Amino acid sequence: MALARVGFLGPEGSFSHEAAAKLENVEAVACGSIPEVLASVANGTLELGLVPLENAIEGTVSASIDGLVFDHELVIEREIVLPIHLHLLARPGVSPAEVTKVLSYVHALEQCRGYVATLPLATTIQTTSTSQAARDVASSNEPWAAVGSLVAADLFGLEAIAQNIEDHPDNATRFILVGRDAIASPTGNDRTSIVCFQDANHPGSLYAILGRFAARDINLTKLESRPTKQGLGDYCFVMEFEGHVADDVVADCLADLQAHLTRVKFLGSYPVTGAGAEDRREEVGEARKSASTWIASIRSRVRT
Repeated sequence: MALARVGFLGPEGSFSHEAAAKLENVEAVACGSIPEVLASVANGTLELGLVPLENAIEGTVSASIDGLVFDHELVIEREIVLPIHLHLLARPGVSPAEVTKVLSYVHALEQCRGYVATLPLATTIQTTSTSQAARDVASSNEPWAAVGSLVAADLFGLEAIAQNIEDHPDNATRFILVGRDAIASPTGNDRTSIVCFQDANHPGSLYAILGRFAARDINLTKLESRPTKQGLGDYCFVMEFEGHVADDVVADCLADLQAHLTRVKFLGSYPVTGAGAEDRREEVGEARKSASTWIASIRSRVRT
């Protein structure tokens, strides 16, 4: 059986590559940028794509969310949360005090700006990925350094001359696996992502949207406004909430929003990951089984 081809932000040795390695029965394919990953899935060149969606320190990755919201009709199938530890990588013999340029992806540079500020000679240079930065440093004779992973250091023959230089120790990035059409099966502990586009901006419009979720006891886990690129002050709302589109209450809420308040773009329903996710799925499964038994006992008493 042919393996599904999954695009990731390359080259090899990036954190995206590390996240892709957690997927089973796939062939990982390096791409030059996040837009290239998403476009390759959308045009059928690749079956799936893995892109970073948000970081615990820097927040949303704009290239990923804007590609999903505005550029392509793709569906989130899965999420992967990867702890992120950043290291200063240089050619053997180079010390931190000698480094004149620090290269990395923009989000990685922002995540360790405190440490980089302590380097007396260094200026920062943005690259397309952390692994590209490591490759550039390895191919240069200058006293440069890259911010990246230990995997990238091994891959490009560099040394970690300073380790764990991120400003916050609990740093992590959430990656999403996207496809063209299929929606993941419900598991009992799921998350749904949508975008709400307002046809008109008027007082109370956001309140009315949120009220639909509150009335159905649906827990919102994320709400973010994004410029629609249609004009200054014109925004849409990216929303994440607990539940799956296969759940009646979620489907009813989305239909209500689409019919009466706003245009909704569905981005996916997919399993929640992280600590306690499997335990939560088991709890929900047992609760639903108990509820089904209870309602069946009541229905059995209905007179025919």
